[in-house]
Amino acid sequence: MDSMNILVTGGAGYIGSHAVKALYEEGNQVVVLDNLFRGHRKSIPDALPFYQCDLAETERIQSILLDHSIDVVMHFAALTYVGESVQQPLIYYRNNTAGALSLLTAMDAAKVKRFIFSSTAATYGEPEEVPIRETVQQQPINPYGWSKWMVERILLDYCRSNPQFGFTALRYFNVAGASSDASIGEDHDPETHLVPNIIFAALGKNDQFKIFGTDYPTPDGTCIRDYVHIEDLISAHILAMKALKDGDQKFYNLGIGRGYSVREILNATEETLGAKIPTIQDVRRSGDPAMLYASSEKIQKELGWKPLHTDVHDMIQTAVQWHKTHPNGYGD
Repeated sequence: MDSMNILVTGGAGYIGSHAVKALYEEGNQVVVLDNLFRGHRKSIPDALPFYQCDLAETERIQSILLDHSIDVVMHFAALTYVGESVQQPLIYYRNNTAGALSLLTAMDAAKVKRFIFSSTAATYGEPEEVPIRETVQQQPINPYGWSKWMVERILLDYCRSNPQFGFTALRYFNVAGASSDASIGEDHDPETHLVPNIIFAALGKNDQFKIFGTDYPTPDGTCIRDYVHIEDLISAHILAMKALKDGDQKFYNLGIGRGYSVREILNATEETLGAKIPTIQDVRRSGDPAMLYASSEKIQKELGWKPLHTDVHDMIQTAVQWHKTHPNGYGD
């Protein structure tokens, strides 16, 4: 396929920066948009056009789309902390839902008709059946999940009104790891994700790692989740982008189809580092289901996606490599 002109929103964030890297290395013309609220300018190659811009700036985004003759938008810009969304729901609806609406309005005006949407397994809420398939009823349990679900509804309605518009929404489970060359990785403040927090305790950045709940109905009593490596996640986005056609309304789960428990992740990190990690146990957090993992059969069958990093040790090794070589993250 010929190179494409691609706008990556949220391109300075954890997932967006890995998309920028992969798309750029494939020879595409990549334009990056990020308000740098939680993104890092240092994660983006200097050679690429970069716009510090908020999603609410509809007319400015329209100009960016036109100036760079954008073919497709890959939309990662979002707030993603579940607990924060419960405490500050209006911010999540403003940024995630209204922000996406502003972006789509700019795309409509600029006649850009291809959209890859970073959605989430949080749109499912707490489904009773696992593995979770795309046909499971969506019933989010927090504003973050609802804010993404609403964008999916907007996309469906807009697509039905505009037969030339096509979108794919990718619902991820837990994302882990870093780029294989350790050039970019995961740097959040605050950090809420499991793998980096275990690594922080291992490297002495945190005093200890806290396990929330050891009495779940699982083999070792801790929560089980599906972890997909960041590079596998991005390869799915690129496959989805290349397959996108007029009128497409596609939804795919992204996970490896099996779960790892918190204790399994902890043990694998200890094995990777060859060190015991200081750990304490705490009570369950409200709203944490015992077991969530995906069926990704649909995207594997329809797009030929195949996750390459299904061994949790592999995911952890790349994350450890990033944190060891970047002890202060991006340092900005």
